[in-house]
Amino acid sequence: QPPAEDAAFISIQAFPALLDLPQDLEVSKVSCGSRHTAVVTRGGELYTWGWGKYGQLGHGDNASSDQPRRVEYLVAEGLQAEEVVCGPWTTYVCVLE
Repeated sequence: QPPAEDAAFISIQAFPALLDLPQDLEVSKVSCGSRHTAVVTRGGELYTWGWGKYGQLGHGDNASSDQPRRVEYLVAEGLQAEEVVCGPWTTYVCVLE
């Protein structure tokens, strides 16, 4: 049976892997859930990637991604991420206005 149109293959690795982030970003915090990862940069931006079935990536959809994507909602609202904690299917973010 062919996969659903919105299904995405996500590479889940049980070992460390190099990550490509824009060169000018400095990561200050990292958290890993069971199938997703989030980082906070020194500038207060939040990037997430991995399995997104429950919206835990924060991009306003349930899409999954192998590539880090900036959470645009925080930028649009003028919020800076300070801390991030990933649960099994959730992501908690402490922000500053």
